[in-house]
Amino acid sequence: DDQRARAEEIGIRTEAENNIAIRGADIIVVAVKPQIAGQVLKSLDTVSKSQLVISIAAGISLDSLQSWLPNGQPIVRCMPNTPALVGAGMTGLYANDQVDSEHRQAAEHVLQAAGEVVWVPNETLLDAVTAVSGSGPAYFFLLMEHMAKAGTALGLDPETSRTLTVQTALGAALMAQQSAEPLATLRQNVTSPGGTTEAAINTMLEQAYLQQLPRRCRQRSDAQSSWQRNLVTHDWTIPLRRYRPGTTPGHIAVSTALPTTSCERRSFQSSESGGGER
Repeated sequence: DDQRARAEEIGIRTEAENNIAIRGADIIVVAVKPQIAGQVLKSLDTVSKSQLVISIAAGISLDSLQSWLPNGQPIVRCMPNTPALVGAGMTGLYANDQVDSEHRQAAEHVLQAAGEVVWVPNETLLDAVTAVSGSGPAYFFLLMEHMAKAGTALGLDPETSRTLTVQTALGAALMAQQSAEPLATLRQNVTSPGGTTEAAINTMLEQAYLQQLPRRCRQRSDAQSSWQRNLVTHDWTIPLRRYRPGTTPGHIAVSTALPTTSCERRSFQSSESGGGER
């Protein structure tokens, strides 16, 4: 009741039945924990081949998704990352053969609301996406954490050290984004031979941790995917959120992992039409 009251305050209508929520939707976004994805999708009696299914359920293969949906269902698998929470995310996408160019544009439109998107030509490459961008924010946070600690150890107050670290990371990322130079060249441009920067970098490289990072990440991602494919589904009731008319590309129903039986509905306008996604 509290959740429904809060939903009403911000203009969201709720439904008690998932299948009612997805009727008329052009897109169904499956954003649930992997262990309950099968339970959610098998319960959708009204899903049709005319609807695009976008799955953000980590590690769930297209074969598994297709086995829970009608034959020939257009499906896009996604691997986003946590900076999507601030509109600066990076999402890798892979589509099955039933996804046409219009479906691709629709998927891009939905996910670009949270950042940038890239398509990969092979489903197994989503494991590489997981290793690089899915887990990537944690790598940067770890480096930033130690940079801030080093600044404090050298006499800076914690707030100043954090500000220096975060702004430096942001500036470096913007330079990399806006420059056509290879990343190695950008690094070398800041690294004077025999200087303090070179000494610090050599220290980081001494144990070869950075060189091993891609391989270790891929191994962990492969293991995680294998584990998730063998998860046992649980009989949980999952809500669906449906975005109503006025949106581009169309109605969107979003299945989430909130512990409630309600289905939320709301409308939004694309930024092109003068509104903003909420």
